[in-house]
Amino acid sequence: MATYRELLAQTRSEIDEISTLEARERLEALDGSLFVDVREPDEWDEGHIPGAIYTGRGRLEQRIEGLVPDKSRPLVVYCSAGSRSAFAVKVLEELGYLNVVNLASGFSDWKRSGYDITIPRTLSPDQRARYSRHLLIPEVGEEGQQRLLDARVLLVGAGGLGSPASLYLAAAGVGTLGIVDADVVDESNLQRQIVHSTDRLGEPKVASAKRTLEGLNPDVKVVPFQERLTSENVDRILGEGWDVIVDGADNFPTRYLVNDASVWSGIPVVHGSIFRFEGQVTVFKPHDGPCYRCLFPQPPPPELAPSCAEGGVLGVLPGIIGSIQANEALKLILDRGDSLSGRLLLFDALGTTLDEVSVRRNPDCPVCGEHPTITEYIDYVEFCNAPVSL
Repeated sequence: MATYRELLAQTRSEIDEISTLEARERLEALDGSLFVDVREPDEWDEGHIPGAIYTGRGRLEQRIEGLVPDKSRPLVVYCSAGSRSAFAVKVLEELGYLNVVNLASGFSDWKRSGYDITIPRTLSPDQRARYSRHLLIPEVGEEGQQRLLDARVLLVGAGGLGSPASLYLAAAGVGTLGIVDADVVDESNLQRQIVHSTDRLGEPKVASAKRTLEGLNPDVKVVPFQERLTSENVDRILGEGWDVIVDGADNFPTRYLVNDASVWSGIPVVHGSIFRFEGQVTVFKPHDGPCYRCLFPQPPPPELAPSCAEGGVLGVLPGIIGSIQANEALKLILDRGDSLSGRLLLFDALGTTLDEVSVRRNPDCPVCGEHPTITEYIDYVEFCNAPVSL
């Protein structure tokens, strides 16, 4: 039976290896090579090669295809001294990766040579426990969780859609949540607005939501805006640097205002709407897909636009739609998966069906088109007295 040294020597004779200098030249050349660190977590935390991705050797086979789906991409695998990574290269070749090399002298020689290293921010033990299920997912991991903790999401509305969306975003560890809502908690809200409770009747919704969300996750800071979104305050509120807007508005003036502001500010919007048993979700990415006005250039007449207060809504429906909105927001932050940009998802609670409609960017759109005709905010005053129930 072969000894460990014999097995290592045989493995190294069967794989390609590069020197530390060659690895540095690859990094500086920006030739598309991806560095893969297969050391232990504590070694990674002490520093790693800039731009490297991490997957411990023990879970390489399980995680690598999620991290690197393109098996033709050049990979430089390294550990501390080049031994563990040699076996990792062999495994990767057996998994079908076509262009894999081992950093022969490992990270120790890289560091000893004085080359740049990155010392990552690390999660606290409490955070590792809280987000442990995220850390197990290759598409999230520790780097993704740090992204979430650094992210800033603005929720328009703390009502039916804003409630489930905010709860799941807070639970996921989105570090800063802004909430815009001028209303107070009403008894009729509690059938669907699950971020509030009976003992908070009459309390401003933003204050109630802040208590719930910060109580759910101490990593989350809630920035309340106890005001109705208008053309006078939208630039001030959006100017606080949001990565994503989750639109839970239930009235046309706010939807159009959010859309126009997002196009001009370059902030993606996760849009949701509900009525009775039906819900819709999509993503509007400025200049990279359609906007709300590509679908609906102008609002309908007020008499044809009933709110949930007039038409009703099944209590669980906003939970479903709001959760999908939270999912889309997390994907945008993590830059993973395919967003709903260009796709309108339709949910029917009575039939329990999901349908999808393709939506294209309109080159004649009055806001995001080639020759925009709307260049200033519009307050649709004819809707201002219509009932609003977010």
